[in-house]
Amino acid sequence: MRAFYSGLLGFTEVPKPEELAKRGGAWFRGPGLELHVGIDPEFRPPKKAHPAFLVEDLDALAERLRAAGHEIVPDGLFPGYRRFYAADPAGNRLEFLQPA
Repeated sequence: MRAFYSGLLGFTEVPKPEELAKRGGAWFRGPGLELHVGIDPEFRPPKKAHPAFLVEDLDALAERLRAAGHEIVPDGLFPGYRRFYAADPAGNRLEFLQPA
């Protein structure tokens, strides 16, 4: 997850408070967002629910993800935006979009 969110997406990992750090997982911060990733051996990613991230260079991000072995699923159904879906290493569905 660290390689995906910090390395590929460019988010900064931020330290968790000491008590919460004992539970595992990681926190990431990016422009206008903070994402908390936990550990749950029973986790099953939802099929529909997902966060969406506005990005400045959709094509460059798609290329980075593909080069790292992640599948990109283009979607042209949102008027005024270019977008695609990809999954993080835990299988969470993520939407990335850029104004057209």
